[in-house]
Amino acid sequence: MALLTQAYILDNFGIRLNLPQLAKLLDIKEGTLRNQISARAFPIKTYIEGGRRFASYQAVSEYLDNQHLITQES
Repeated sequence: MALLTQAYILDNFGIRLNLPQLAKLLDIKEGTLRNQISARAFPIKTYIEGGRRFASYQAVSEYLDNQHLITQES
């Protein structure tokens, strides 16, 4: 994981991102995000705490850092 990506996410969103924050960071609609999670098609691991769904900044950072690998394979 790139430290710069982690630092950006921590500075702008904190140690965990709720779904509106995650949708904003990934530039997708929150409804699309929820649909992908429900269909188990969302590539970032999320968890539920206190009835709300979150993603850790580490999981989001790892996903973003690995996007260049997917692009290179295509």
